[in-house]
Amino acid sequence: MCHVIVTCRSMLWTLLSIVVAFAELIAFMSPDWLLGFPRSDSSVSGAGVDSGEYRPSLGLYSRCLRVGSRGVGVSCGPYARTFGEVASGFWQAAMLFLAAGTLVLGCVACISVFSLCFQSILRKSIFNICGLLQAIAGLLLMVGLMLYPAGWGSEKVLGYCGPEASPFRPSLCSLGWAFYTAIGGTLATFLCAVLSAQAEIATSSDKVQEEIEEGKSLICLL
Repeated sequence: MCHVIVTCRSMLWTLLSIVVAFAELIAFMSPDWLLGFPRSDSSVSGAGVDSGEYRPSLGLYSRCLRVGSRGVGVSCGPYARTFGEVASGFWQAAMLFLAAGTLVLGCVACISVFSLCFQSILRKSIFNICGLLQAIAGLLLMVGLMLYPAGWGSEKVLGYCGPEASPFRPSLCSLGWAFYTAIGGTLATFLCAVLSAQAEIATSSDKVQEEIEEGKSLICLL
């Protein structure tokens, strides 16, 4: 019989697991990892046209640039049509680690929804299994984030950040929100791994067992 068990700690873990997975996916796909040095579009002129400076952005495999004869449109999309065209070998390795970590988090997020009804898999706690997977995902994400700055010396980055850019030194560039989101998501991933143990304790407490013995199929505890 399926018992739906909802506690504050298990619900917090489930919601945070879902949020972290989406945050890492959005960061991975975003072009806003690096913001290039301010530049102006010489083609922009005439009354009523914004000729101010703008900052192009560069992601792991995508970028955003101002385009158009009047310089008022922004085009965002992949600069690399194949994996081999990614700006740096370090970025290729970073993408693999980040993608692997994000994939694991996505799987855990899906499993966490079912943890409301099923608390074990093959007699193993679903929370302990997911917590272990989240710790592994956190390590993969951490390695990817450490590899990413090593690629700042590539030709692609030099065009955005100036000739003085080098590994771990972005020069005229600044870090975009996607990079900080990825870092925050990684820290939250380790927090999820810790919360999974608390969720296991909460859903296997004596009070929960008492309500199961009473025949209740929906158990909600604070």
